[in-house]
Amino acid sequence: MNVLVNAAWASVNSNSQGNPYSLVIMLAVFAGIFYFMIFRPQQKRNKIHKELLNSISKGDEILTNGGLVGRVVKVTETGYIFIILNEKNNANGNEILVKRDCVTAILPKGTMKAL
Repeated sequence: MNVLVNAAWASVNSNSQGNPYSLVIMLAVFAGIFYFMIFRPQQKRNKIHKELLNSISKGDEILTNGGLVGRVVKVTETGYIFIILNEKNNANGNEILVKRDCVTAILPKGTMKAL
C-alpha cells in the first residue's frame, strides 16, 4: 500500500515538460484559420460592394437596404443619390434622396416595369 502512495506523490510532483513551441504553433494555426474563414471573405465582400457603389450611374435601377426599388435620377458628389420610386405612364413619381451606402444591388433594366 505504501508503494502506491509513493508512486502517486511522485506523479503529482513531477514536472512534465512538453514542447515549449506547441502553444505558439497552436495560436498560429488558429490565427490562420480565423483569417481565412472570417477576415478574407469579409474583405472580398467589402471590395465587391465598393465597386458596386462606384458603378452607380443615372438611369440604373437599384434596390436599397430598406427594400425600395427605384431608378437613379441624379448622383451627387457628396455620396447621395436621388431615386424615383414609381413612374407609371410617364407621370412624375416620388423622388427621394438616399445615401449611396444604402444601395444593396443594381437591378437589370426593366425590372421596375415588370413589378
